[in-house]
Parts: sequence; structure tokens; C-alpha cells
Amino acid sequence: MEKRILGKSGLEVSALGLGCMGLSFGLGPTPDRQDAIKLLRAAYDAGVTFFDTAEAYGPGTNEELLGEALAPFRNQVVIATKFGFKNGIPAQGTDSRPENIRAVAEASLKRLKTDHIDLFYQHRVDPTVPIEEVAGTIGQLISEGKVKHWGMSEAGVTAIRKAHAVQPVAALQSEYSLWWREPEQQIIPTLEELGIGFVPFSPLGKGFLTGAISADTQFGANDFRNISPRFSEDNRRANQVVVDLLRDLAATRHATPAQIALAWLLAQKPWIVPIPGTSKLHRLEENNAAVNIELSAAELKTITEAADKLQIQGARYPESFQKMVDKA
Repeated sequence: MEKRILGKSGLEVSALGLGCMGLSFGLGPTPDRQDAIKLLRAAYDAGVTFFDTAEAYGPGTNEELLGEALAPFRNQVVIATKFGFKNGIPAQGTDSRPENIRAVAEASLKRLKTDHIDLFYQHRVDPTVPIEEVAGTIGQLISEGKVKHWGMSEAGVTAIRKAHAVQPVAALQSEYSLWWREPEQQIIPTLEELGIGFVPFSPLGKGFLTGAISADTQFGANDFRNISPRFSEDNRRANQVVVDLLRDLAATRHATPAQIALAWLLAQKPWIVPIPGTSKLHRLEENNAAVNIELSAAELKTITEAADKLQIQGARYPESFQKMVDKA
């Protein structure tokens, strides 16, 4: 698989990474441990070198899974993990106090079976801790060799600028896809100006852009999509127009809607590295094939102009989650 460099950081990763949350948390039924390990190792064999996890995914269990699966080739991959929630539980609120950042780093190192974290994200901006203090703490961890690079997630422009001035930010991870294009307004121009890479999570709209989800889909009891307004039955029905757009173009390229959605993202900037997640081997193979699809200027224009006319229905998060993003 081709490689990309995240901004000016020098951090080289595969053009597509793998979002690992769903292997143990958040999106309904999870595979058994051995199947998950098999998937992670298959991703590496296919050329994926960028794996995304977090203390909050479990909490902790997702990191343990990656630690075991990636151990045989640890030095050939880039592992990104995250700090920033009280006790690693998002519902308990943010916690980016220096002592918590250090505690999470030490715990993550043990769970990941490694002596360094390649990319350490602040999972959400903590309004009670100055971002300069967070950046300074990360700078210390980098000086100690425990962290190689750091990043932010769902942060706003002001926080990014303040943080970057203290300790250069390698990457921002935020949602970005054909049905969530808000980053195009201020975030992407700021990242380009500062030389920060962009790692879109949910590049397939938590599965919606694959075409495998319809208004009739029933999610598992522990699936986050049950409480996401965008995934209400009525909104799924209304938002089907996005999938139809992708399906029409995919048919002309002998591709799938998911592949076109990823190819569109990859074409936006050379320093954008999407991290689609999956627990299924055939979906992994499908997603990875998107790096071989080069959309023409005319195709990109058609997709973008059609998407400009779409009115996506439903908020990304329930109100309690949205408040954390709004404070960034």
C-alpha cells in the first residue's frame, strides 16, 4: 500500500489506517479475540501500518488487543492511542490534567506491550485545563522518549493554534466524510497552514456510506448508533440519497460505494489518512482496494457538486456528547 506523511511531522503511515474501536467497543457485537487478532494481522499483511485505538475503547481492552496482535511486528507499525477522559470513560467527562496524562501514558504503554507511543492524541479538549499545559506535558513525554508524536481529536481552530505553538501537533483526528464536511470550512485550511496531518475517523459514516445500512436496519443493544440522531429510522431514510449518489458512481467504476467514499477523501489532500474500521475481513479488503481508485477531476467535481446540494438530516451526537465537542 502507498504511504503518506502526516503534515510536516515526518510521521509516515499507510494511506489508509485501521480504526480499531469496533473490535471491542461501541458498535454492537464484537468478534472474539482470536478473530480480532487475525483481522489486525491480516491488515498488516495487506500493507496497513497505521492502527488507531484509545484508552476509552473498553476501557483499556482495545489497547490490550492491539498489544497482543501487533507484537510480532511492533517496530514496523504506527500505533495511535488517546488520553483525556476520566477513568477512560467518556460519560464521566474530560480529564487532561498533567498527572492523568502521565498515568494514561504509562498504562497504555503496558497494555500495548511497547516502550513508546507513536501518536498520542488528546481525545477531547478539556475546558478546565489550559491547552498549553497539555501541550507542555506531552512535550515532556516526548523528551523522555515515551511518546514520539502527539495529536488532537475534534479540536477547534483556536485550541489547535495554541497547542501547536507550544508543542508541534502532528495530526488532528476528527470526523470527515461525504456526509460530514464541516472540517472543510475552517479546520482543513488551518491544518494546511500549520502543516498538520488530518486523520478522518468514521470516513464511511459509521457504516452508512457502505450501503449496508437502511432505514430497516436494527442495531445491537450496545451499539452507539442507537443514540445517534443521524441514525434514527427517519433520518436514515432521508439520508439514503448520499448512498444513492455513491452507488451510481461506483457502478461506473466497477467499485463499491465504500470505495468511492474513501477514494474521494484520499483525493482531497495528500496529507489526509482516513481510518475506516471494520471487524470483517472482506470489508477490510474492500476498503484497502480504495487506494487503487483514482478519481478523475470530472468525477471529483460531480461528487462534490452533488454533495453540496444534499441536506444531511440529524446531528452526529446526542446532546450530552455534542457539548464536549462544542467546548473545543
